[in-house]
Amino acid sequence: MEAGTLAFLPLLATVPHTAAWSPKVAAVMIICNILAIAIGRFTIQIPDAKPSLPSPEFFGGMGLPALLGTTSFGHLLGAGAILGLANLGVL
Repeated sequence: MEAGTLAFLPLLATVPHTAAWSPKVAAVMIICNILAIAIGRFTIQIPDAKPSLPSPEFFGGMGLPALLGTTSFGHLLGAGAILGLANLGVL
């Protein structure tokens, strides 16, 4: 290894502060998922693609692919928001 590479090894060993689960963390994740579902409802071209959900009226008429996509996006937003808020000391 080069000498310059060894200088960055301590940076690889650092672990960011992560918040323990609490109702605040859950609220942030729920809000991010609701936001992602709202964004997806207006931007997905075929929101009612098959297979459909058992009660699609509870999910804005979306099918299973749209729901999985929006909630996956919501979890990405939520993870980023939780880590960011934890680093700021809010959570």
